[in-house]
Amino acid sequence: MKKIILIISMVALVFSTQTTSAQDKAMTIVDVAVSVDDFSTLVTALKAADLVGALQGDGPFTVFAPVNAGFAKIDSNTLNSLLAPENKEKLSAILTYHVVAGKISAADVASALKAGNGKAELKTLNGETLTAVSKDGGIFLMDKNGNYSKIAKTDVMASNGVIHIIEDVVMP
Repeated sequence: MKKIILIISMVALVFSTQTTSAQDKAMTIVDVAVSVDDFSTLVTALKAADLVGALQGDGPFTVFAPVNAGFAKIDSNTLNSLLAPENKEKLSAILTYHVVAGKISAADVASALKAGNGKAELKTLNGETLTAVSKDGGIFLMDKNGNYSKIAKTDVMASNGVIHIIEDVVMP
């Protein structure tokens, strides 16, 4: 029993340390993404799309960041194809669909949802619209194709904006 408690304590300590470092306001959005293991696919994609420099800029930006499991739901051949240099423009369009200009906190999203009767449109950097939707006791992003991604964690603050962690990749 003591071993189980020790293991649970160690896991909690590691997780809280990683979360604490991700909340360091001196870190840019890219720095935060690099510091979180569950964003390794996102970081690889940002590098392939040549967007690292842009997301290290002043901003502010709001990034809806998919975790590795979200990217894993994409067919591996499709994902590998998107990461290829010849598809840099298409990958960039997908990634900038996850970014909104300005710093939009969870409270801002909640206010917009209340004002919009459970829906709020967000203009993304690629020029298209994502829709935040309140449903099933959570907040989801609905992409242009009607697919949903749950917002799993909100308000991971960075020096140049905020990250909201989502469970799936949304597609323009």
